[in-house]
Amino acid sequence: MSGPVATSVNDYKAKTSSSGPRWEAAADVVVLGSGAAGLSTALRLRERGLHVLVVTKGEFGDGNTRWAQGGIAAVLDGASGSGGVQDGGDSVSAHAEDTATAGAGLCEPEAVAEIVAGGAEAVATLRRFGAVFDEAESGSNGARELARTREGGHSALRVIHAGGDATGAEVQRALVSAATGGAVPVLERHVALDAVRTAAGRIVGVTVLDDRGCPGVVHAPALVLATGGLGQLYGATSNPELATGDGVALALRAGATVADLEFVQFHPTVLYAPGARGRRPLVTEAVRGEGAVLVDATGARVMAGVHPLADLAPRDVVSAAVIRHLAAAPGGVDDHVFLDATGIDGFAARFPTVRAACEAAGVDPVREPIPVAPAAHFACGGVVAGTDGRTPVPGLYAVGEVARTGLHGANRLASNSLLEGLVVGRRAADAVAADLASCRPVRPGGVPAGTGAGAVTSPNPASSFGAAALEAAPRDAVQRAMSRYAAIGRDADGLAVAGSVLDLAVSGARGSGSRGAAWTRERVEDAALTLVARALVAAASARTESRGCHVRTDFPERDDASWRRSQTIRLSPSGQPVLAEAAALEAA
Repeated sequence: MSGPVATSVNDYKAKTSSSGPRWEAAADVVVLGSGAAGLSTALRLRERGLHVLVVTKGEFGDGNTRWAQGGIAAVLDGASGSGGVQDGGDSVSAHAEDTATAGAGLCEPEAVAEIVAGGAEAVATLRRFGAVFDEAESGSNGARELARTREGGHSALRVIHAGGDATGAEVQRALVSAATGGAVPVLERHVALDAVRTAAGRIVGVTVLDDRGCPGVVHAPALVLATGGLGQLYGATSNPELATGDGVALALRAGATVADLEFVQFHPTVLYAPGARGRRPLVTEAVRGEGAVLVDATGARVMAGVHPLADLAPRDVVSAAVIRHLAAAPGGVDDHVFLDATGIDGFAARFPTVRAACEAAGVDPVREPIPVAPAAHFACGGVVAGTDGRTPVPGLYAVGEVARTGLHGANRLASNSLLEGLVVGRRAADAVAADLASCRPVRPGGVPAGTGAGAVTSPNPASSFGAAALEAAPRDAVQRAMSRYAAIGRDADGLAVAGSVLDLAVSGARGSGSRGAAWTRERVEDAALTLVARALVAAASARTESRGCHVRTDFPERDDASWRRSQTIRLSPSGQPVLAEAAALEAA
């Protein structure tokens, strides 16, 4: 395919240069990220006979997938056709309709239809890899079938789960086991810096940095982004520390466009603790699916009269309702509500992960309501990509949460995320294989656009944009500004303040001499967070309406006449994230 290729981690290390702090390796395809989307892609690439290298910031089994509690939304029976009906009256078309309803007018119908139709095959593939899902008796003959539950926004019992509330952990275990058994090589504790591109803009590799600060380059004609979300933009999130928006930032610097960044889904029920920041334990939506209800400090129902589905309304509705409710500080409490699950029989067996997290916080969910609050959970937008992972940048693909395929629109339907990563991951692998087979790949050693020939092993070489695309504000300043002014409930004044705070923080960091400082994983992540925060603020400022996860208190109504469309953002020649129309004007 693309020159000398390694087939194991040791082979990759053996092919690196020992001269100085620089090294090189080669593969047919590099996959950035080792969650469900990344490993699904890598495993399918191996099936297609391609040499793939997985690069991950943490350990092989780290990432956001293992924290997913709810499950996989999938219609399992009669799923071959768009209207196939399973036991209980569910169908692929009903799943698609629920997805579109949650997406508040911004889902792309073709993308929705393609992805939800792939649910049955995705589940079957996982089971082939050894994943074990919960079962329940079917009928009076004692037969067993996969257990299904219901979550917010779903009109039927279609969410399958594992270990009660440990679906993500089981999915990750099965995929890691399959990848290990299939000899998929992985570079752990390496963060991607930039795509390496030819002068024409085609991908020919990626520069990476290990945890000691040693830079290297992996030559490959195909690069798959599976880097996850951007939850660390906010002070409180359900996401792990790895979710710093690296893939979105890398794609922008490579010339790709992003869309729907303003739609960040806040999960309404994350375990509350006074003053807590960083990743917080999730209280899965399935708890409400089994009958739990949200109440305030006085015991009053939070969702009464808010939505026909009450506590099972879509997440954006529930999160916004909680924030509005807390504005009145019922019972003197203005920063959290309670999830009353005391009426659920067998809670400990059904939700062992939630119970363990509660007990660690000194809460007994069987006997007392669980204190909860909304926290940043899922990025509905990301790198513009098709349901086959392809982006407009030749050789660049995006899958999973980092991608914007058109499935989620303005708000994600519960448990559609694992579905998307699994389905699109395998489709993207097929697209990569077809692309590499149909055209002559660029061979290793390509020169990054706008750089000199020796730049391929520089720790930050490949961006052809201005220095603004690489500036890093202190993470604490970014998180405080985004949590205060760009979370649930935004307005023009607050978003302007957020933009000013980011600019001042960058200026302060620049004045301290950090621009010339050595690149480290932390600095790479902070630069990504800064760039993505600026892009999100730009998108949220421009969208003068409320829709899905994007709630503008100064424009509280949905405006289909003007805003039933997505916004795309790209980098201007000066390195600033701007709406695509503005970028075109600046370039002209």
